[in-house]
Amino acid sequence: MFNNLNTTSVEIVLPNYNSAPYLEETINSILNQTYTNWKLTITDAYSNLETKKILKKYADHPKINIIWLKKNKKAGFCRNLIIRNSKAEYLAFIDSDDIWEKNKLFKQMNFMIKNKYYFTYTNYQPFQDSQKENQYKEICPEEIFTYNKFIKNTSIATSTMIVKNSLVRDIKFSNTKICEDYYFKCQILQKIKYAYCLKENLMKYRIRKNSLQSNKIRNIYWIWYINKKYNKMILYKNLISIIGISFNSIKKYGFK
Repeated sequence: MFNNLNTTSVEIVLPNYNSAPYLEETINSILNQTYTNWKLTITDAYSNLETKKILKKYADHPKINIIWLKKNKKAGFCRNLIIRNSKAEYLAFIDSDDIWEKNKLFKQMNFMIKNKYYFTYTNYQPFQDSQKENQYKEICPEEIFTYNKFIKNTSIATSTMIVKNSLVRDIKFSNTKICEDYYFKCQILQKIKYAYCLKENLMKYRIRKNSLQSNKIRNIYWIWYINKKYNKMILYKNLISIIGISFNSIKKYGFK
């Protein structure tokens, strides 16, 4: 199995914009992976000078490719650009403020190849830098997700995902302000029916107080919008989806 893993290529997809306080820790968590057959591509959406200065430290690294955009673009555009040009067998995703455990890629790739899975995710640990001790419990998503389960419980964290590249050739992230990854996952599940969880905590998910995603009302609006425009849901089904997602979000994070 180890030899098979060594010959299986993984492209790590990282969209980036003005993430200077967190970016170095994220990149270093990738560089420390025990799995070796990976390449990291970062799309920088015209970040500030402080962020660009950090990125330039890695510009000559043989396993890191940086795409420098000349205008600001949304995360969906940045991810789609990397996917469109990737020749790797598998795609892994990470956001510019999250952190991988060092065995994340090795364990997950082994899990996928051994079981012939095309879409997998893992448990993860939410945290906030400002907290003296972590007030969040480990998130343990359901072992198997279908489309109908996922539209009521969006517990697949993007920074834990790995997918088979050939699976997503005709699938794109939406160009919405936020929640673009929600529609991406919906499309995959509609196409292949199942995603599978490796029940280990292999990622630290940073909760930033003033991030776009931290506003629950805004999140609900965009999920509603994506369900209506892209998932073509009727009103009743959209309401059930929103209620389910809201309930499961409170279960995961409380009212924080």
